[in-house]
Amino acid sequence: MKKLLLAASFVGLLSVSCTPKSTATAETPKSVTSTAEQIAQGKTIYENACKRCHDLPEPTRYTSVQWVGIMNSMAPKAKLNDEQHQWVYDYVVSVKK
Repeated sequence: MKKLLLAASFVGLLSVSCTPKSTATAETPKSVTSTAEQIAQGKTIYENACKRCHDLPEPTRYTSVQWVGIMNSMAPKAKLNDEQHQWVYDYVVSVKK
């Protein structure tokens, strides 16, 4: 009986140790989903709404992941709705170096 219990425990531990580990990942930005017209609108919003409070950073200055944090903190201050937020984000990450 002890051997059976020991074998069952071993198989249980082995199966648990062989399962893939889940890792916490940072929320990744959405891929560009806006049309060219919406991205152009995002550029206009970026240039007008953001410029009211501060100088505009060059979009290529930050990575797409950094822009997620920037946009999440700044969009409410600029009073952007979700759609405008997405357009501005899509614009800044679409600019190439």
